[in-house]
Amino acid sequence: MFTITKEFHFSASHVLDQLPAWHPCARMHGHNYIVVLELSAEDDALTPAGFVRDYRELDAFKKWMDDTLDHRHLNEAMGGGASPSAENLAKWIFDRWRDEVPELTAVKVSETPKTWAVYRP
Repeated sequence: MFTITKEFHFSASHVLDQLPAWHPCARMHGHNYIVVLELSAEDDALTPAGFVRDYRELDAFKKWMDDTLDHRHLNEAMGGGASPSAENLAKWIFDRWRDEVPELTAVKVSETPKTWAVYRP
């Protein structure tokens, strides 16, 4: 099994309004997010060039992220459903991109330099 990753960055705000009012994350605040897409393929599923997928084929994801998430309010950008936690953001991105990138095996999201959430079905 081969695994590749590519890292992307965006900035956005959110409110975790399910938290108690005294919790600082219950107020509007922002993060400089890091998103890592993980793609995997078996030995016999590599492209003729020997890739899991050409990294340049992920340019569409970068454009979507810039247009949909960068400098946005995630409570609105994610459609107002689930809380825009890092965990839910990772799953939301995975679900949105799984059909277009069938090699996608996990999405990692970081809100701070020391914290990560990973969605891997």
